Amino acid sequence: METVAHKIAIEKTKSSKIQQVDFDNLSFGSVYSDHMLVCDYKNGKWEIPKIVPYQPITLDPSAKIFHYGQSIFEGMKAYKDENGKVWLFRPEQNCARLNKSAKRLAIPEIPEAYFMEGLNALIDLERDWIPTNPGSSLYIRPFVFASGNGFHASPANEYKFIIACAPSGSYFSGKVKVLIEETYSRAANGGVGYAKAGGNYAGQFYPTKLAADKGYQQVIWTDDNTHEFIEEAGAMNVFVRINDTLLTAPTSDRILDGITRKSILDIAEDEGIPTEVRKISVHELVEAAKNGSLKEMFGAGTAAVISPISGFGYSGKDYDLPELEESYASRLKKRITDIQYNRASDPFGWRQEVVSQE
Repeated sequence: METVAHKIAIEKTKSSKIQQVDFDNLSFGSVYSDHMLVCDYKNGKWEIPKIVPYQPITLDPSAKIFHYGQSIFEGMKAYKDENGKVWLFRPEQNCARLNKSAKRLAIPEIPEAYFMEGLNALIDLERDWIPTNPGSSLYIRPFVFASGNGFHASPANEYKFIIACAPSGSYFSGKVKVLIEETYSRAANGGVGYAKAGGNYAGQFYPTKLAADKGYQQVIWTDDNTHEFIEEAGAMNVFVRINDTLLTAPTSDRILDGITRKSILDIAEDEGIPTEVRKISVHELVEAAKNGSLKEMFGAGTAAVISPISGFGYSGKDYDLPELEESYASRLKKRITDIQYNRASDPFGWRQEVVSQE
């Protein structure tokens, strides 16, 4: 594979913002580090990435991102262990998924070396921005959008790939109460639900607002055809524990192939937790809640890792989940975060150290 690390130009900021940041009180994704990686697609090819000071982007009003929505992104994190070493978690999976999303939206795929080596160079430069408080990390946002101009409904001829970073505290605090959606759909068969396309998330905001108006924090999405099967929890994959078996829906062109999701399944198998990847009907969920066999529900994703669900609403009725002293959610979250923060062995080979460029 071609290497490009030695070709990546780095322009360092003349004035760091780091002294202005209160690392003890970080909200999620609202403070940004000093630098970002930028890579342009022009004349039919991706140019060599460069690292520049974090700065605004200037675009023409006719840039196609504003009109036809060619925009994709990823979410990942960098972690610092107690010895000051910096780690990424399965970054090659983010690269592969970004390109899977790119292909679906007719965006040119990013060369793997540009993503992986550019990411390493950026995180190495931003080491001091990685917080060390419990539950905190450097959130990393790779994204690609159409920067080429034109009002004609067609793919753009120019694109911009950027990686920006935000030192962040925990995403969620406490358990969430969710509403099972009976009217709106997150994604449809043959659509772009499996891609991390910006429009997928824009379409979620209105139904989520309606749920919030009723006192729920998130929506459980159901299938677009019958609304009989649960699929995702807000912007996360969803897991259900019935008795001692952990269930999650199979991935499809409607459901995102979450990196945390697949990691949880592997860890559960390693821990001897019975798992099933199959369709989960709303009827099964309600009946399990009624007869006491529903023990847990939780969302899984990069930002929150695991977000426990305290109860759900469906057809005007609420169902509370039991409080467990030893939950699968806490057990699995500890196992996965211990790997991410280099507090435990990594038998899966998921953890990748950020190598210094000096």
